[in-house]
Amino acid sequence: MLINRLSRLMGDKHVNIAEVVRGTGISYSTIHDLYHDNRKRIDLRVLNALCNYFAVGPSEVFEWQPDAEQGAGSNGS
Repeated sequence: MLINRLSRLMGDKHVNIAEVVRGTGISYSTIHDLYHDNRKRIDLRVLNALCNYFAVGPSEVFEWQPDAEQGAGSNGS
């Protein structure tokens, strides 16, 4: 499972949605939805723009945790 950490990242950097929109060129609705964790998918261009804006890697924007229902060593097939 991927956990969206954008709202935490924005809080740590003291920026709001409008500032991220201006700094990245990403649409307001996309940033708003990501901030409120209302998106199920993210375009790689958007992820790249966020990483560049915040000067972080993807693992700072999203955190990976193993799914609880999958056992250790399971490859999901």
